[in-house]
Amino acid sequence: MTTRNPRRADFPLLAANPSLYYLDSAATSQKPRVVLDAMREYYERDNANPHRGAYALSSRATDRYHAARERVARFLGASDPDCLVFTRGTTESLNLVVTAWGHANVQAGDEIVVTALEHHANFVPWQQLALARGAKFLVCPLTSDHHVDLDALRAMVGPRTRVVAFNHVSNALGTVNPVDRIARIAREVGALVVCDGAQGAPHLQVGFDTLDVDFYAFSGHKMCGPMGIGGLLGRRQILEAMPPYQFGGDMIEFVRDAESTWNVLPHKFEAGTPNVADAVGLAAACDYLDDVGLDAVLEHERALVRLATEQLRAIDGVCIYGPKPAERSGVVSFTVAGIHPHDLSTVLDQDGVCIRAGQHCAQPLLRRLGVSATARASFYLYNDEADVEALLRGVLRAKEVFAGAESTDDELVPCRGAR
Repeated sequence: MTTRNPRRADFPLLAANPSLYYLDSAATSQKPRVVLDAMREYYERDNANPHRGAYALSSRATDRYHAARERVARFLGASDPDCLVFTRGTTESLNLVVTAWGHANVQAGDEIVVTALEHHANFVPWQQLALARGAKFLVCPLTSDHHVDLDALRAMVGPRTRVVAFNHVSNALGTVNPVDRIARIAREVGALVVCDGAQGAPHLQVGFDTLDVDFYAFSGHKMCGPMGIGGLLGRRQILEAMPPYQFGGDMIEFVRDAESTWNVLPHKFEAGTPNVADAVGLAAACDYLDDVGLDAVLEHERALVRLATEQLRAIDGVCIYGPKPAERSGVVSFTVAGIHPHDLSTVLDQDGVCIRAGQHCAQPLLRRLGVSATARASFYLYNDEADVEALLRGVLRAKEVFAGAESTDDELVPCRGAR
C-alpha cells in the first residue's frame, strides 16, 4: 500500500479519516491543527471587542488583530499592512472594489475587460457595474491551450478601458496567468488592474509590492485558514481616494447631524465588530505555509497533477481540460465519455474520494469549452499518490457502473474544447 503523506497528521480531519481521499482543496482546504489551536487560544485567553475597550483584555484583542494583519500582509509581500482590508473573502473583496471604486469612476461609454477564465465573483460584479453605468463589458478570449490570449487582450484595451480584471490562477482549469504581462498591457492605457488571487495565494508567492496590480483579493479558507475571512490588498493612494462601502462602527471618525467623516486605513473599510479569531487563525495558516514553503507546495502539487494526468489520459473516454501540468496549479479538470460529472462524483464518493463536479462558478468558461460540466480533482500539500490511485480506481469503477448506458446529453461528448 502506498505510504500516506506525513503532512496528513497535521490536519485533524484527515488524520482521523485515513480512508478519506480529499481532492477538493480548490473549493476549500483542510485546516491544520495549529490554525485550530490558535483560534481556540484566542477565544480562551484574549476574546473581547477590540478598539472600543479601555481595559486590558480589549487591548490584548486589539493587539492580536493588529499582529494578524501584519503577519498576513507580510506573507503576501505587502510592506504596508494598513493597505490590507480584512473581508469575508475574495467575493466580498472584489465587490468592495466594484462598489467603492467602480461606481465612483466608471462612466457611460467606458470599457471593463475581464477574461474568459474568470470565476463568477470576478465576472458578474463587473458585468453588473457595466450595465448600471452604461459601460461596455468585454471578455478576452483564450488560446487553444487555455491561456489568456494576450494578443487579443492587447487589441481589446484602449483609451476608454477603465478596468482590466483577471485571476492569478483559474479555479476551473488551474491555469497560472502571467500577471506581469497582463498588468503591463493594462498600464499602457492607464486602466485599473484587479487580480483575483483566491487560487493564487494558497500556491504561489504573491509579492504584492512588486506584482504591479492595484488590487489583489484572496480567501483564507483556501490557504489552510478558516472560512469567513480573507482580504483585499490595495494601493494606498487608491484606497484613500475611495469612499467607504459600508457604514457604522469603527470606520467612523466624526458623526455630526448633517455629515460624517471616515477613519483612516484600513478601518475605513472594516465597519462593525472585526472577525478577530479568524484573523488570528489566518495568521497561523501563514506561519504554517511559510514553514512548508510555497515553492515546495507547488512542486508537490504539480508532481501529483502530472501523475494524475498521465494515468487519466490512459483511460478510454477521459478528456482533460487546461494547460500542461507545468503551467497550472494542483487542478485537474476532466470529463468521462457517457458519464455526467455529477454521477462520477457520486460513484467516487462511495469510495471516500471527494471531488468537485459541475460548472465551478465559471459558466462563461465552460460554454467556451463546449461542455455543461466537468469533474475537478484539486491537490494540495497534504495529498499523495494514494489519492491519485483512489481517483483512478473510482473512474474505472464508474466506467464499469455505466458500461452500456447511453447518454442523451450531447454535451457529454468527450474532448470538445480540450487539448
